[in-house]
Amino acid sequence: MQSSKKRVFITGGAGYVGSSLVPYLLEKGYEVVVYDLYIYGDVIKPHPKLTEIKGDIRDKKNLIGSAKGCDAFIHLACISNDPSFDLDTVLGKSVNFDAFQNVVDAVKLNKVKRLIVASSTSQYGVKPLDMEVTEDAEAEPITDYAKYKIECEKFLLKANAGGADYVFARPATLAGYASRLRLDLSVNLLTIQALIARKIKIFGGNQMRPTLNIKDMIRFYEFLLEAPSEKIHRQAFNIAYSNYSIMQLAEMVKKVIADDKIEFEITPTNDPRSYHVSIRKIKEFLGFECAYPIEEAIQTLVDAYNKGLIQDGLNNPIYYNIKRMKEINLK
Repeated sequence: MQSSKKRVFITGGAGYVGSSLVPYLLEKGYEVVVYDLYIYGDVIKPHPKLTEIKGDIRDKKNLIGSAKGCDAFIHLACISNDPSFDLDTVLGKSVNFDAFQNVVDAVKLNKVKRLIVASSTSQYGVKPLDMEVTEDAEAEPITDYAKYKIECEKFLLKANAGGADYVFARPATLAGYASRLRLDLSVNLLTIQALIARKIKIFGGNQMRPTLNIKDMIRFYEFLLEAPSEKIHRQAFNIAYSNYSIMQLAEMVKKVIADDKIEFEITPTNDPRSYHVSIRKIKEFLGFECAYPIEEAIQTLVDAYNKGLIQDGLNNPIYYNIKRMKEINLK
């Protein structure tokens, strides 16, 4: 997409990633339009180049009208994570897959130049740990959340998006503080348990989790906004800092907090998800390098907690997608 600093439309812009991405892009000089249900509150500070629209991506007319005049479209909105999706599978499918047609139509009808779709590494399912899981690896989703991520990719590859460039970002599990904080993600959950309870609950421990600092995620989205079409069009990219076991992540949390009194409570798990993703493509094909280690993400959570920015971190529904969806009875 030629010429930078354009008008960017972001669905789910008031979510976990969006609440960090939006101010980052504004600071870089972009105009930003956020389209979100705001079920986690008004988390973005006003800005002269920011437009906020409360809307549902299932509302096709509103979505298409709201995206008018935008040069790029970043699609983040979805029912995130497996438990939240499974809470209401009909709702999950309607948002994560059925409404994707509306997204594609909004891009086509508004002649948007570039579409960036948030996909997921969870689509790979369970893979041998000695296998470097590249973007070409067979998708073997074991949850509906993961299944509809890959189905959206397949749909767009067949449907096309008018004249728009489009690209799929497949992030690892994210970590770190954001103004719309999630504490139902592995590193964030381990960290808040250690800070409040001084005990980290580890289910299994040997499962591998590709992990990513949220700061690198937002850097990568800007990179995709600026990348030449021939580098990214119709491509998918894994994005991760590194691959760690749950036990390694727990040890990392304990080391960053530097409290020998933190205990580990290990119990068996029936969660078989485990895979080791390759990040060679973003490095060699795009020249993108992650800059923020996971320890830094943990430290941002510790700092936020010490400043009183996290209230009742183990129980507050605002930090846990499934609790919040139940609380407001999202339909």
